[in-house]
Amino acid sequence: MKHNFRELKVCQEALVLAKEVYLVSARFPASEKFGLTSQVNRAVVSIPSNIAEGSGRSTNKDFSNFLSMALGSAYELETQLIIANELGFVQRESLTSLIEKLIRIQKMISNLQSRLKD
Repeated sequence: MKHNFRELKVCQEALVLAKEVYLVSARFPASEKFGLTSQVNRAVVSIPSNIAEGSGRSTNKDFSNFLSMALGSAYELETQLIIANELGFVQRESLTSLIEKLIRIQKMISNLQSRLKD
């Protein structure tokens, strides 16, 4: 059963988060362009990308597998943002806001996976 990723609230929120993270990571030091900046950007783009790719698969099991990858990217991003904060690249207030949104997306992905298994 195919799902329209454009209509999935979790994908919409992940796209908004991607824009916000890109704006934050653009302020990282130039020396991090091929390091943490690149990793953060890849991880945040991977979340909605995997949701979208999975939504086009023919079975709920396949979709769930892509949601697992999206969830993994979300946890990876959370870790990278914490590191960026520790290095002084992200202010505490910005980190808190981004992680709150990220946790919401993580929960939404998990809930969607549960619904697919029912």
